[in-house]
Amino acid sequence: MRIPYRTVGTLAAGALATLTVQAPVAGAQPAAAAPHPIVFVHGWNSSGSAWDTMAARFAADGWPASHLDTWTYNTGQSNATTASQLAQEINRVLAATGATKVDVVTHSMGGLSSRYYTKNLGGDSKVDAWVSLGGPNHGTDTAYFCGGASCTEMRPGSSFLTALNSGDETPGVSRYATWWSPCDSVINPDSSVALSGATNTRTACLSHSDLRTDATVYSQVKSFVG
Repeated sequence: MRIPYRTVGTLAAGALATLTVQAPVAGAQPAAAAPHPIVFVHGWNSSGSAWDTMAARFAADGWPASHLDTWTYNTGQSNATTASQLAQEINRVLAATGATKVDVVTHSMGGLSSRYYTKNLGGDSKVDAWVSLGGPNHGTDTAYFCGGASCTEMRPGSSFLTALNSGDETPGVSRYATWWSPCDSVINPDSSVALSGATNTRTACLSHSDLRTDATVYSQVKSFVG
């Protein structure tokens, strides 16, 4: 049976319309990749709960709960010991999320163990962005008023800091950034925080603890790790 020419034309037009709908849209963008998991490392005499405000902000801005690790550790032990435990924690987070790298956001003494990890334990291959909020990266006078291995290591001129700061202060392929406040009474001198090779930012007049909760600092940290 012959199919009328008009019918053939209708079928052809329909097929063309189908092909046109299925064709890629010019300029279409691929789905956005999931952000790196963030491992938060608190400071001396603190715990993972210190990050509740910042972690909640990251969650509100699209980070999945599985990608926000507010880790807790024993702050009295040597920062080298903490660095080894941090290595295990980061490996756990990578395995759980399927990510290839993490971002590390630290407060105060948390910057020391995480720097030890990136410098001495191969962490630079697993950390994309590293953040220090009020870190005693070159020591602080207030560490003379506390005891234990970790406090001794935070004192200016300690053997731990001398080794940590020898050579390249920001080694490997990781991106480094620090934030310091002129009103931080815990880190003395203020210049202790900044690292050679890092993006170093002076904040408004904030207390040591406020560095974790200030909205402006959060926005800047999010832009850096994002």
